Amino acid sequence: MVSNTLMRIVAPCWKPSVEGDSSNRGGDASGRADGLLWYKDSGPQGTFVGIYDGHGGPEAARFVNQHLFENIKTIHGAEFTSETHGMSADVINKAFLATEEAFLSLVQQQWQDKPQIASVGSCCLVGIVCSGHLYIANAGDSRAVLGRLDNKEVKAVQLSYEHNASIESVREELQSLHPDDPHIVVLKHKVWRVKGLIQISRSIGDAYLKRAEFNREPLLAKFRLPESFNKPILKAEPTISEQKLDPEDQFLIFASDGLWEHLNNQEAVDIVNNCPRNGVARKLLKAALREAAKKREMRYSDLKKIDRGVRRHFHDDITVIVLFLDSNLISSSSSCRGPLISIRGGGGTPGNFIT
Repeated sequence: MVSNTLMRIVAPCWKPSVEGDSSNRGGDASGRADGLLWYKDSGPQGTFVGIYDGHGGPEAARFVNQHLFENIKTIHGAEFTSETHGMSADVINKAFLATEEAFLSLVQQQWQDKPQIASVGSCCLVGIVCSGHLYIANAGDSRAVLGRLDNKEVKAVQLSYEHNASIESVREELQSLHPDDPHIVVLKHKVWRVKGLIQISRSIGDAYLKRAEFNREPLLAKFRLPESFNKPILKAEPTISEQKLDPEDQFLIFASDGLWEHLNNQEAVDIVNNCPRNGVARKLLKAALREAAKKREMRYSDLKKIDRGVRRHFHDDITVIVLFLDSNLISSSSSCRGPLISIRGGGGTPGNFIT
């Protein structure tokens, strides 16, 4: 059976609602799957959440879904100490880079037969709760938001920021990293893009903007740059923050950029705070889709009837995970030496939601 501690954390939201594909439903020899919850019986002492929002194809998001958590577990176990309990920003960063290198190796292997894999990438947002601490790691434009009790109101606290060229600080970072390239960011059709091609500045994958060897034929011409480059244009390193969880911290919302295009942080927090826990991620998705329909001057019911392939023109893919926090249970764990439990939202589907 799942440990009593874990069940007390997740029981209020045990029945996930799913629309579209979900990842890792079958479980494996080292763990089991129940709906969208993956767990092991050996008393987990940490929680891992991952949002992987793919672009250009599903390969990178699926690869990250299969490997990033395993890399974190491996590196975490190898670097366990009594001072850090094994979890640290360095562990997470190494796991991101190990996943990146492994995917680029896959691109190398498939380059001649499947060159388009060089243009496939994934944004990656990770949250880890361990020993009363919260780690947030982000590469791309997904977002994590905390609902915190403040003077009898639950207020939104943004925990990550997007690596998107539409943000001035991101453009400044790119320009500082590539001072000799006047076209590192280009305003194209009123949208800022890195090299005029992509909005995000960090990802796993996108090999055609990481290594010049993949920015040539037989890659499609629309992805090829007119000049070569000698260092990666995009980065795989995530921005990582760490903080101690407080009793006032109520819940966490992890979502791909498709949600935040239609809901602001406080609107999302208000929905989670004011609705029953069971199925609340579905509530967030519906609220975002209603806003998308309103912007197109159409009814939500009519939007839902549109074929998913066509619907992409009306709204971006959305993946949402809501994680409720119990400060007493979180603080009772003295270390993260035990196995981590993984709750993962797969990217690239019209609507994934987990509570």
